Amino acid sequence: MSKSVDYFLSLASPYSYMGGRRLPQIIQDTGATFHIKPVTGPKIMAATGGLPVAKRHPARLAYRLVELDRWKHHWSLPMNIRPKFFPVDDHSAAHMVIAAQRAGLDAIGLSNIFLACVWEGERDISDQATLVAAADKAGFDGAALAAHIDTAEITAAHQANTDEAIGHQVFGMPWFILDGVPYWGQDRIRFLAKALRD
Repeated sequence: MSKSVDYFLSLASPYSYMGGRRLPQIIQDTGATFHIKPVTGPKIMAATGGLPVAKRHPARLAYRLVELDRWKHHWSLPMNIRPKFFPVDDHSAAHMVIAAQRAGLDAIGLSNIFLACVWEGERDISDQATLVAAADKAGFDGAALAAHIDTAEITAAHQANTDEAIGHQVFGMPWFILDGVPYWGQDRIRFLAKALRD
């Protein structure tokens, strides 16, 4: 029987960018089902005592860049740790990913494409044309997915994901839950993968 994982993420998170790239291989190796649940990052932060990047102390900001650079080199990623479009409103990207999931498409693949737009491509994912072009290039019907942006159904699903995350005491991205056990961050994916294999 396939194991089931809830996968909470922000489409602007650098660590979701890092972690998301490893999920397809884990899914292939374990046969696990990942339920991707894009959330509204600022609402998660506000509910759990976090601060947006712009409001953090300079000491935390400096160390944040050290960590991003360290992990970038560890994973050999083509990552710009100071992207042109960050912070960025990711709600349109989130809505397209939710729409892809509901259509039975590769929503994790699409999320990775949008994350790469921010952290590799220097592209603005708050811009709908950018999202459509990126989705089209990857073989999705970008316009069809973009038609769901800000619809009542998808907006409600996005909010439900965020409420569910807050209910599970999620405070960072990416966040995984397997059998009621939380795994926070791209660096804990190794433990999640082990649990899926055991």
